[in-house]
Amino acid sequence: MNIPLRRAAARRWLSNSTVGFALLLGSILASPAHGAEPAAAQSQLRTGEYEQAIAAAQKAVAAGERGDEWHLILLEGLLAVGRYPEAYSAWTNALAKEGRSVRVRWLGREALLANGEVADARSQLREIAQLVSSRPGNYRDVPSLVIFGQSALASGADPKVVLERIYEMARKADPKAREVYLASGGLALEKGDFALAARRFDEGLKQSTNDADLHFGRAKAFAESDREEAAKSLAAALQINPRHTPSLLLMADHRIDAEDYSGASELLGEIQKYNPNHPEAAAYRAVIAHLRNQPEAEKDAVALALRYWTNNPRVPYLIGTKLSRKYRFAEGAKAQRDALRFDPEYLPAKAALANDLLRLGDEAEGWQLAQEVHAKDGYDVTMFNLVTLHDTLTNYTTLSNDHFTVRMHSQEAAIYGPRVLALLERARQTLVPKYGVTLKEPTVVEIFASSKDFGVRTFGIPDNPGYLGVCFGRVVTANSPATNPGGTVNWEAVLWHEFCHVVTLQLTRNKMPRWLSEGISVHEERQANPAWGEQLTPKYREMILGEDLTPVSRLSAAFLMPKSSLHLQFAYYESSLVVEFLIERFGVDGLKAVLLDLRDGVFINDSLEKHTLPMDALEREFAAYARKKAESLAPGLDWTKPEFAKASQRSVVDLEKFDAAMMDWSATRPTNFWALDFRAQTLLTEKNWTDAKVPLQTLIDLYPSQTGAGSARERMARVHRELDETNAEWSTLLALSEREAAAPEAFLRLMELAAARQDWPVLRQTAERYLAVNPLIAPPYRYLAEASEKTGAQPEAVAAYQTLLRLDPLNPSTLHTQIARLLQKSDRTAARKHTLAALEETPRNREALQLLLQLSEASTQPASTPNP
Repeated sequence: MNIPLRRAAARRWLSNSTVGFALLLGSILASPAHGAEPAAAQSQLRTGEYEQAIAAAQKAVAAGERGDEWHLILLEGLLAVGRYPEAYSAWTNALAKEGRSVRVRWLGREALLANGEVADARSQLREIAQLVSSRPGNYRDVPSLVIFGQSALASGADPKVVLERIYEMARKADPKAREVYLASGGLALEKGDFALAARRFDEGLKQSTNDADLHFGRAKAFAESDREEAAKSLAAALQINPRHTPSLLLMADHRIDAEDYSGASELLGEIQKYNPNHPEAAAYRAVIAHLRNQPEAEKDAVALALRYWTNNPRVPYLIGTKLSRKYRFAEGAKAQRDALRFDPEYLPAKAALANDLLRLGDEAEGWQLAQEVHAKDGYDVTMFNLVTLHDTLTNYTTLSNDHFTVRMHSQEAAIYGPRVLALLERARQTLVPKYGVTLKEPTVVEIFASSKDFGVRTFGIPDNPGYLGVCFGRVVTANSPATNPGGTVNWEAVLWHEFCHVVTLQLTRNKMPRWLSEGISVHEERQANPAWGEQLTPKYREMILGEDLTPVSRLSAAFLMPKSSLHLQFAYYESSLVVEFLIERFGVDGLKAVLLDLRDGVFINDSLEKHTLPMDALEREFAAYARKKAESLAPGLDWTKPEFAKASQRSVVDLEKFDAAMMDWSATRPTNFWALDFRAQTLLTEKNWTDAKVPLQTLIDLYPSQTGAGSARERMARVHRELDETNAEWSTLLALSEREAAAPEAFLRLMELAAARQDWPVLRQTAERYLAVNPLIAPPYRYLAEASEKTGAQPEAVAAYQTLLRLDPLNPSTLHTQIARLLQKSDRTAARKHTLAALEETPRNREALQLLLQLSEASTQPASTPNP
C-alpha cells in the first residue's frame, strides 16, 4: 500500500491539522539503517554518557560527516547537559546543512524553546508541514512520520486522530521502532489515559527491553495506580541509564510526596551535577523551598528555572501541580494563573486550575475552565470525565444551612439528607471550638451515589482506590452508603472524619503532613464514638511488636507505597496512635501549638521538636508507648503463634496438614488466642454449637474489646441463636452493638428481639445505629417509627413513616393512615391530606375511612368557648 501525500492535502493541514493524515499512512517504509559510529554515540546517549556522545558528535560534524544523525546526537547531548546556548548554535549549523530534515527541525524546536525563542520554535512546525507537503517521498520512514504527528499535535491537531491514524499505523508498519511507542505512550500519558499508556510502553519493551525511556514511560503510567510497579520500572530505567533525567525527576517527585525533602534534594542535586540549568529540577527545588517556608531559596530556584526561557509556562505549572498535590490548592491555583499569564493557551495549566478551583469551592470558574479545555482537547480524559460529571450533577439536590452546603442525589437527599446536616452540625459544634478555628465560609459536602462519580470528582478518573471520602479543605467529597452494599462502613463516622479534616486543614491553611491530618481525624472519630475509627486488632498488635512500625519522621511515606491494603490501614491507625501519644504526653494545647506552627510555615519535624522532644527521643518514646499499648491488648491471652502458621501461602494438601498440626498444637494451649480462635471456628464449621461456646466464652472473657467481622462476640450471638437461647443472644447482641460501628446483620437481629421484648429505648437506639450504616432501606425506619410512637415521640414517628413512603413501599396506604392517625390531633389539615392519600391508594381502607369520618366530624364541631 503506497498512498502519496498530496500537496493540496498538506496545505489544508496548515489550516486544519486534523485533515489529511490518512494520506500519509501508506508512505511508511522501514527506517534506514545508520552507520556504526552514530549507533555507538546513540548508545552513549541512551546510557547517560552525554559528554562522550557530544565529543564524538562534535568530531564527526567538524569532519563533515554527511547526514543528520551526528547533528541530532550533538543536539540531544547538549540539551541533556543544559548547554542550551551551544545547542542553539549547533542547531543553526545543522540547519544550514540539513535543512530538509524534519528531525533536525523538531529537535531544533526543543533547542529554541530551551532558549526562550518561542516564536521561532512555532515557525518550525510550519516548516515541518511545508517540507512534508513538498516532498512526501522523502519522509516515509517511521521516525519522520512520528515527528510529523508530534508537530501536528503541537499545532493543535486532534490527539485522538494522531494516535489512531498516525501512531497506530506507524506501529503496524514497523513494530520495532521505539519512536512510535514513546510518542503514542507519551500522548496517552499527557491526556490521562494511563491504561493505554501502560499497554503502549509494554509493547515497546517487548521490542527493546534495554530502553530507559520506555521503562520510564511505564513508570509514569503506573505512578498513580501502582507505586510498587512504577518503582520497578524506574529502577530498570536507572539501571540502564543512571543519569536518566526524567526518572530521577519522577523519583524526586515521589520523595516530595513522602515529605522526604532531603532525599528529593539529593536526587535533584544528581541531575544538576551534569545539567545545572535543568528548569524542572530547579522548579522542584522551588517546591521544596516553598514547603519548607524558605522564600529566598524559592525565589532563587524559580529564577534558575526561568534563566533561559523566562516565560516557560511549564515551570509554574509544575510548581502549582506539586503544591496542589500537597493540598495547597490556593497556592497551586496562583501558580497555574502565573503559567497562563506566560501562555494563555497552555492547556495543562488551564486543566490544573479547573481542578484547583473546584477543590477550593470556586465552582463557576472551575466548571467553565473544564468546559474550555474539553472543547479544545476532547482527548483529555480528566476533563472529559469532569464535563460528563457536571451533566450528572443536574440530578443532585442542594441542602443548606448557615454552615453547610450539601449536594446529594435527589432521591437520597429526600431520604436521609436531614440526617447528614444534623450529623455535620454536631461535628461542627464539637470540633470547631475544640481547635479554636474560624470557618469563614460554609463547608461544601458532596455525597455521590456512584463510586465512579466520586472518583471523577475527587481524582479526575472513575477508579476509586478504596477511598470513602476526601477533604480538600473547604470541600468534602464522599461515597454514598449506596456504594457500600455490604454494610461495612459507617457513613456518619466517615463524615465526622472528613469534617475534622476541614477543621485542621483550614486551621493550618492546608500546611500539614498527611499523617498528622489523618491521625487527628481518626483520633477524633474515637473521641466522638468509641466504636468509630481504627481499633487495635491482633494483626496490628503483631505489626507493632514486629517490624512494621514506621518512625514518626517518615510516617507520611507509609501512605504512599504500602506493602498491602492492610499496611495502608495500619498507617491510619499508627498515625492516630501518634496523636493520642502527643495529647497524653504534651496535652491538647501542645498539639494545637504544632498546628499553629504549621499554619505559619514551620516544618513539621522542627515544630515537633520545638513543642515536644528531639526527634530521636520522640520516636523512641512513641515506639515504647505503642509497644506498651500493643502488649496491653488482652494481657490474659497467650499471643504466641506457631511457626508453621506463619507461612503466607499453602496448597490444599498443606492446609489439611496445617489443620491437623493446629489441632494438636492448640490442644495444650487453653489461653492462646490463635488456638482458641481455631478451635471455635472448627467447632462452628462442624455445627457443634454447644462445644463452640467454651472457646468463644474464653475469648470474650479475656478479650472483651474485640470487634470486627468474626469477633468472638459476633460468633457467640450466632451460637445462641442456633441453640434457641434467646436471652443469652439478647445480652450478647447488646454488648456487641455498643462496640461495633458497622454490624448491620447484628443490628437487625437486635431490633427484632427488642421489638418482641417491647424494649423501645433499645429498639430506637439500635435503629439509629443501623441507619448510620445504611439509611436507604426500610426495616430500620419501621422499627424507629414503632419505637418513637410507643415512647410518645410523635414528630420522630411521623418523620420515620414519611421516609418509608419515599422508599417505594408495598403498603403506602397503611403508611399514610398511620401518619394521619398520629397527626389527627396536632395537624388536622395534614392528617386529612394523608387520609385522602391512603384512600386514593386503597379505597376500601376501613381504618382510613373511619379516620376521615372522625376528621370530618371534628371539623364541623364548633370551637369551645372558655368560661369567663
